[in-house]
Amino acid sequence: MFIHNVFFWLKPGTTAEESETFLNNVRALKSIDLIDSVYVGTPAMVDRPVVDNSYSVCLTTIFKDRAAHDAYQVHPDHKAFIAANNHLWQKVQIYDAVE
Repeated sequence: MFIHNVFFWLKPGTTAEESETFLNNVRALKSIDLIDSVYVGTPAMVDRPVVDNSYSVCLTTIFKDRAAHDAYQVHPDHKAFIAANNHLWQKVQIYDAVE
């Protein structure tokens, strides 16, 4: 299993409408058939020193293996998502893991 966690920080001044559109665009990535499972969320605002609530949106995708993940990275829908939305984020941080 290959787990791909992506954290997005949207730019200051992003409107509520833009944020909602972005969240829906992230959710639309679920349609890419290379992905086994997808989870999309926003910070839970847990108040503990070890919790980072500073990001805007989190995307967790689970693939059967590294090859599926690598194919996802060049998938036309994934590339279209990046092209259509990258103007909204100021930072993206990725944490990948294998099981």
